[in-house]
Amino acid sequence: MIAPHPPFLIQPERDLRGWVSRFDPMALPVLAETANMLEAWRANEDAVDAHLLSQTISRDPLMTLKLFALVAQVTHRRSWDDARGDAETVTAALVMLGIGPFFRHFGPQASAEDWLRQSPGAVEGFMTVLRRSHRAAGFSLAFAAHRLDHDAAVLHEAALLHDFAELLLWLHAPALALAVAQRLHAQPGLRSLQAQQEVLNIGLPDLQHALMVAWRLPSLLVRITDDRHVEDVQVRNVLLAIRVARHSMQSWEDPALPDDVRDIAALLQLGEEPVRRLLHEVDDDRS
Repeated sequence: MIAPHPPFLIQPERDLRGWVSRFDPMALPVLAETANMLEAWRANEDAVDAHLLSQTISRDPLMTLKLFALVAQVTHRRSWDDARGDAETVTAALVMLGIGPFFRHFGPQASAEDWLRQSPGAVEGFMTVLRRSHRAAGFSLAFAAHRLDHDAAVLHEAALLHDFAELLLWLHAPALALAVAQRLHAQPGLRSLQAQQEVLNIGLPDLQHALMVAWRLPSLLVRITDDRHVEDVQVRNVLLAIRVARHSMQSWEDPALPDDVRDIAALLQLGEEPVRRLLHEVDDDRS
């Protein structure tokens, strides 16, 4: 049975601790496509393996969060030693958990689309963040593959999850998420972090980092999604993917894109024209 979602939050929590306690990863909805695919696989569980299931989960930041959080809980309860290491990819997490236990732990899932049906304005905000996350994940994977980074799958996940706190805000407090968006629209020079602090009493990057730590997400994933480590080439890989995804959402004529191309060229040690071709190829593959 799918539990109903809690009432939307109208007033912000007082501090970071209050916000962290607001979210339970196991109670999150998932994308409707994911929920439907999981039920299709459940009916034919013997035909499912970790690679096949990961193709569905790795496109859904919410289901990805739930899987990593569950694996962290299970391994913590078993007191497995550190030598075993984190499950740093969706496929590795599924292998560690097992297909049978996965379906036993995760019954039918509520969908984010149904969750937000009461708040039509929130659907657009949620879907905008989701589309940007998918674009960023595609760019991040392409950059990592060009660099021959052996953590390419983790860099894909890091970009996909980079803005998950914003997704959670639209799901749990759509009125507050809309207030942040309206403030940014009304004051074009206002920084997102300042708008968040004014409306929410916190910055979403701080909330996201605190949730990843509280939910014991893989340490490599936590580090790569922490923008403060910009000197790290893997962090730059993700940040540049986020930047170009954000700036190219509406068109490839955004005035910020030339700076993005220049910085990506430095990262990949390519000329700017090959970088432009790479970006358009990735974008075309997604369309």
